[in-house]
Amino acid sequence: MTKTIEFKGCCLCGAVTFEGEAPNEPVSSCHCKQCRQWGSGPFEAYSVPLADLMFTSGEDTVKYYESSEFARRGFCSKCGSNLFWHADRHPQWKDRIAIAVGTLEQPTGLTAGNHIFCATKGDYYEIEDGRPQYAHED
Repeated sequence: MTKTIEFKGCCLCGAVTFEGEAPNEPVSSCHCKQCRQWGSGPFEAYSVPLADLMFTSGEDTVKYYESSEFARRGFCSKCGSNLFWHADRHPQWKDRIAIAVGTLEQPTGLTAGNHIFCATKGDYYEIEDGRPQYAHED
């Protein structure tokens, strides 16, 4: 049986708060151009089943930017914090949401996992932590 963790998180200003309990899966680091443009570096994400994410406040404050033909990026409309990546129109991933790890309360209990979209990573850094690297998604 997969171990689960409880998580709580919020945006920078605290207008959006959320929590849940989900499988303890490794954090992925996405190096695609969109993620780097969105957050000025790799997007560190904890992917959970969408049904496991519950808003405790500010759900109506979350706004989404349609960043591709199959995914959207959620942010706080008050402080601009990057919160979620959701492939809501992708058949394989529509029932999962990637939470920006920096929004989660410490300690998270999470561990670092794979690097994805390394083929398009920025030229200003190297990936030297020994974690698995994939040219595209894992």
